[in-house]
Amino acid sequence: MADGKENTLIEHLEALRHTLWWIIAATTVLYPLAYFLVPYAIRLLVQWCFLPEMGKLHYFSPMEVFWVQLKLAFVLSLVLAYPWNIWQLWRFLLPALYKNERFALGWGILFSTTLFFAGVGFCVWLILPLMMRFATGFANAELQPIIGLASFLNLAGWLMLAFGLMFQTPILVLLLVRFGVVKASSLAAKRPYVIVGILFLAALLTPPDVVSQVMLGVPTWLLFELGLLMARWVEKTND
Repeated sequence: MADGKENTLIEHLEALRHTLWWIIAATTVLYPLAYFLVPYAIRLLVQWCFLPEMGKLHYFSPMEVFWVQLKLAFVLSLVLAYPWNIWQLWRFLLPALYKNERFALGWGILFSTTLFFAGVGFCVWLILPLMMRFATGFANAELQPIIGLASFLNLAGWLMLAFGLMFQTPILVLLLVRFGVVKASSLAAKRPYVIVGILFLAALLTPPDVVSQVMLGVPTWLLFELGLLMARWVEKTND
């Protein structure tokens, strides 16, 4: 019996190693394409978010642009490889799941992915331009902005990640209710504390300005309410 369990564990580890190898291989193969696309991605982001009043972006060391492009290319390669990588993870998990669990996991992955990219899109479409306009308001005859490429992209990347993660709130609510950690009615009763927690997380995940914190907190609260509605439906279905 012990030998059988050991063999099963070795098979699972081998399958995991195979899955990780394909994920790394796909990301590596797409890296050159991502590096080629980086200048266009930077140009589009700057044209959309960077106001003419802020002048031009600058770099402050000879290798700064090169290192920024390498890091951004890695992120883009992960995005490009995402469909393939998520498929590999799906295939790895399938043997351990029942049919209804496979169905739930598939829709969960799709829903989570949609929410993440919706958060990123919301950030790029609305939040970054608003933040740039907010920052421009501090400029005057004696105070002019000089913004570095790395600083701008780090801010943009951090904000996009923060919005993508916070937009996962409905998934978190559903999982908490689905696995019996908390009831939907209990979450609804604790709504004021949840809102305070959302605002606290928004303050941690965004730069120290009220605009970005509110713009992250309010959509997250609305998504919490959506998750609560879905959790109530799940509870009724399971009863």
